[in-house]
Amino acid sequence: QVQLVESGGGLVQAGGSLRLSCAASGRTASSYAMGWFRQAPGKEREFVAAITWRGGSTYYTHSVKGRFTISRDNAKNTVYLQMNSLKPEDTALYYCAMSDSAVDYSRSGYDYWGQGTQVTVSS
Repeated sequence: QVQLVESGGGLVQAGGSLRLSCAASGRTASSYAMGWFRQAPGKEREFVAAITWRGGSTYYTHSVKGRFTISRDNAKNTVYLQMNSLKPEDTALYYCAMSDSAVDYSRSGYDYWGQGTQVTVSS
């Protein structure tokens, strides 16, 4: 079994920054990639960013490119999402997810999910 625990969310003004963390534990040795998704009220859960454990290849949705950076610390089994220049439209519940097989822009490609951490950006 795998456990994913997100932290780092909060309330920030537009233009500010937050860093989210996702700590993975349990059966993580077979993990291929980690992703961040977000879900705003009344909207579908959407892909934000992903990173592979080996090689650290990164992937971003267009709306966050240049503002968000995903990174990982293999020794700590932890993935980070540095979010800069935050906008009110970034307000959402942010989830991390683990895939055993591939990077996927769809939520269906991920096998394990955390409980989420709330990010609220005020204007």
